[in-house]
Amino acid sequence: MTAETDTGFDPRAFRNCLGQFPTGVCIITAPGEEEPVGMTMSSFNSLSLDPPLVLFSVDKRARGLPQWQQAEAYVIHVLSEGQRELSNRFAKPGENKWEGVTYQRGPAGAPILSGAVAVFHCSPDTQHEAGDHVLFIARVDHFTMNADRRPLVFCGGRYSELGSGHGDADIWPLNIHY
Repeated sequence: MTAETDTGFDPRAFRNCLGQFPTGVCIITAPGEEEPVGMTMSSFNSLSLDPPLVLFSVDKRARGLPQWQQAEAYVIHVLSEGQRELSNRFAKPGENKWEGVTYQRGPAGAPILSGAVAVFHCSPDTQHEAGDHVLFIARVDHFTMNADRRPLVFCGGRYSELGSGHGDADIWPLNIHY
């Protein structure tokens, strides 16, 4: 299937094509004015080891975008396989995301959810408008990892599971990149 149609570029076909790339699933939280903000996203990525930078993006149409842009801290939670319900809750726009959700406040006020595979406590670095999203680059101040948990994976428009995770792995990044 190609993304070209008689009328030009097909955004839905493009999105479906991008969906063939498996990603982890994150909930990113930040302090808010009345209540915290939180959003499920797969647009999380590492950017730099020195300094430690990560990135994520938020759609310009998101109601909470002004709060994200003003936030003084973010907590990025890489969700575990057992957190599909939490992922679905924070993927929907609207109210009551936090109703019944147990969390602790981090030092900068951003909510910390339990049960994640990895958690990154971040400070804002820069923001860039990029197409229909705002790209957030954040400095990692602290992180924790729970290696005994398996990450929640999303691919082809649905949740997926990783294989056994056992076996020999190449050391990454391969030397060919340098």
